[in-house]
Amino acid sequence: MPVRIRLQRHGKKGKPFYWVVAADSRAKRDGKYLEKLGIYNPNTNPATIELDVDGSVKWLQNGAQPSETAKRILSYKGVLLKHHLLGGVRKGALTEEQVEEKFNAWLEEKANIVGSKVDGLAKAEADARAKALKAEKEVNEKRMAAAAEAEAPAAEEVIEEAAPVVEEVAEVAAPEVVSEDTAAPAEAPEETKETE
Repeated sequence: MPVRIRLQRHGKKGKPFYWVVAADSRAKRDGKYLEKLGIYNPNTNPATIELDVDGSVKWLQNGAQPSETAKRILSYKGVLLKHHLLGGVRKGALTEEQVEEKFNAWLEEKANIVGSKVDGLAKAEADARAKALKAEKEVNEKRMAAAAEAEAPAAEEVIEEAAPVVEEVAEVAAPEVVSEDTAAPAEAPEETKETE
């Protein structure tokens, strides 16, 4: 039975999510598989890959052939490197301890590279947000200045139009000055008698 290490598509339309599986090469793409080896999510940046390294190496040693995409994923996670180093153990060129040291050193180096990429992406995103915020502030300041300029002449026109009306209202509403001689005396309130 020819075994292939390949991707099995899951997820919704436009948002693919893959399982890395060891399956019979005659099986359907999303059909029956022998073992699930990991996941691959290309929707994130950088892509999320979780892989069972030892299980993948076991399948490669038993003769499983990876598809092109699966081969790139296995190489990215170091499965092919470990398979190659274990070939050196079988030939007697390396020991298990040397293989583990080399593989762990490679993993640390790879983690540093991926970490620097993640940091670079985070910095680029922060810079883009700061630039967008600055541009938005400039646009808002221009909009406020234009609104203030538009309101200033309109306010002056309203004041100029309202000035004669205010004068007329002031003349009509001005109380007439009445001298004390002509004013009627104020009447005292009548006291109410209390009834018993």
